[in-house]
Amino acid sequence: MFAVALGNEHLEVHNKGPILSCVLNRPDSLNAFSDEMLLGLKEALTEAALNDEVRVVVISGAGRAFSAGGDVKAMEDYSSDDIYNHLGELNQLILTIKELDKPVIAAVHGYAAGAGFNLALACDQILAAEGTQFALSFAQVGLVADAGGHYFLSRLLGPYRAKELLFRAEPLPVETAIEWGLVNRIYPIEKLEEEVSNYAVQLAKGPGRAMGMMKKLVDQAQHADLAAILNQERITQTMMSTTSDHQEGVQAFKEKRKPAFSDNLRG
Repeated sequence: MFAVALGNEHLEVHNKGPILSCVLNRPDSLNAFSDEMLLGLKEALTEAALNDEVRVVVISGAGRAFSAGGDVKAMEDYSSDDIYNHLGELNQLILTIKELDKPVIAAVHGYAAGAGFNLALACDQILAAEGTQFALSFAQVGLVADAGGHYFLSRLLGPYRAKELLFRAEPLPVETAIEWGLVNRIYPIEKLEEEVSNYAVQLAKGPGRAMGMMKKLVDQAQHADLAAILNQERITQTMMSTTSDHQEGVQAFKEKRKPAFSDNLRG
């Protein structure tokens, strides 16, 4: 099990059974990113990848918002080298989320802006509170998007709608975000934590190895051709058919009960 020591002043890390909870913790700045926060989150995710007891990761924000993204005020004192290095850390975090073979849920409330919005998009599921606002306000300060924004939005929305969001830099209500397929579910703010926990527990009870491979296959399908995905499905399915989770699933089907999956995620 993890210790809370994995976190730091800007990131709280807690174990909740098979769920690893990572809370962005700079509420006074709407959880704007700091190097300390990014490094702590990357460390927690790296450890989660090696810990078979952790089956799902939840990323949320303390206080009034999920994250305002980059700390614009702090950037005033950054040199070009500082910005380049900071974005290098941010890029490594985004890649770590995508490469983790376990579901990562973004629990979003209040406000998710700029790189904070893109951090949520890097996750596998976005569960949001009513009244949440998303924004890509880079154009308002003369910048391009970072943290994979161009990549995620062009694939999720297509180039024309992605460019509209980036060019106009206007807030996107959560109702529109779910209509466009950017958000999975919306809950009342007072129910968000409970509903996210229930959702995470449900995923944690699933077939861990199979879900990890599903994540990889879906992500690969964004840039691979059909023949390549068909071949990868063939190879993966053959491997999955030998697992104890598959055997348990078939037995549970025969006995008309819910399966009790337990396969080692990395076995």
